[in-house]
Amino acid sequence: QVQLVESGGGLVQPGGSLRLSCAPSRPIDGFVVMAWYRQGPGREREVVASVLPSGLANYVDDVEGRFTISRDNAKNLYLQMNSLKPEDTAVYYCNYKSGTQDYWGQGTQVTVSS
Repeated sequence: QVQLVESGGGLVQPGGSLRLSCAPSRPIDGFVVMAWYRQGPGREREVVASVLPSGLANYVDDVEGRFTISRDNAKNLYLQMNSLKPEDTAVYYCNYKSGTQDYWGQGTQVTVSS
């Protein structure tokens, strides 16, 4: 069973930056669509950004221009978050989809507060 290991969350002031990382515990073969989700206090989990093997990325409107999703050949996943706002506070999860397989990270807390 593949596990996704996340790192990089923490406490940051408004306007600051964080970089999240996600790595699979063992190689995943084939076509893998990767994404970052988040779940804020009292809210449902929502997709933040996704990236195809080609590198084509999509973002939810309120992070467009502030967040950048990327992946490497080892199928590690990253989320560079700049100009963070208090409303970005949430638990962030990485997600990999490959065929019928759907893998989730354990979640990492991001808190934006002064």
